[in-house]
Amino acid sequence: MIPVDNHLHTYLCGHAVGEVGEYVEVAVRKGIREVGFCDHLPLYFLPPGRTIPGYAMDEKDLPRYVEMIERSAKWAPITVKLGIEADYVPGYEEKLAGLLSLHTFDYVTGSVHFIEGWGFDNPAEIAEYDSREIDLVYEQYFTLVQQAALTGLFDVMAHPDLIKKFNFRPARDLSSLYGETARAFKKAGVCVEVNTAGLRNPAREIYPSPELLEIFFKHGLPATLGSDAHSPDQVGAGLSEAMKLVKSVGYTEIATFSGRQRKFVKI
Repeated sequence: MIPVDNHLHTYLCGHAVGEVGEYVEVAVRKGIREVGFCDHLPLYFLPPGRTIPGYAMDEKDLPRYVEMIERSAKWAPITVKLGIEADYVPGYEEKLAGLLSLHTFDYVTGSVHFIEGWGFDNPAEIAEYDSREIDLVYEQYFTLVQQAALTGLFDVMAHPDLIKKFNFRPARDLSSLYGETARAFKKAGVCVEVNTAGLRNPAREIYPSPELLEIFFKHGLPATLGSDAHSPDQVGAGLSEAMKLVKSVGYTEIATFSGRQRKFVKI
C-alpha cells in the first residue's frame, strides 16, 4: 500500500493531460490512500505580458485550479489535497509570497528549474550544457535550492537533485554540496520530496539519489513521496521503488500535509 502521491499535475499547466477524475481513479485502482495535486504556479517572475508557452498555468487559471481540486476532494473516495509547485527565482520572494497568500493550500512545494534564466531541465534548452562547466552548474543549482528552502515560503522541496535529469554528471565530489543542502533544509524546516520522475528521464534515478537521501535522513529531514505524474497512467509510477529506497535509508514514516501542517504515516 502506497500512503501518498503528493505530486500530480493537471492539464492547466499546458504540458500535462487528463482530467482530475482520471488521476484519482488510477490512484484508487493502485491502492494509493491519498493524492496531492501540485501543479505549476503561474510564472510570477516574468515581465507583464511575457510567458513561457506550455510551462505553467496562466494567472487567471489559478482560482480555477483551486476550485477544481477542492471540488474533487468532496467526491473522491480517497483523500485529495490541494498543493502547488512554485518555482524559486531570487529577487521575487515578495511577489511569490503575495501570490501564495491568495489561496489556502495544504502544502506548497518549492522547486528550481532556472539558473539565471536558463531552463536547465527543458529539452529545448539542453544544448546549453555544451557551453557550461558541469561542476559549476551543480554548484549553482544546489545554491539556489538552499536559498529557496531558506525563504520559508515552502513546506516541501521537490526533486532536490533535478539538475541530474539529462544525466550530465559532475567530476567533483558532491558530498560537501549535499551536506550544505541538508543543513539548509534542516534550518528551514522543510520536507524532502522523493520524486520518481527521474526514473522516466535520462538520469534513470529517483530524485534524490540514494547518497543524497541518506544524508537528508542523517540530518533528520522528513520525506514525502511524489510521482510527478503528468498523465493519469503515471500516477504512482515508481513509488513502490521509492518506498523501498526510503525504507533502506532508514525512514519509518512518510509526511503528509493538511492546511500546511505536517503529519506522518507509518510505512
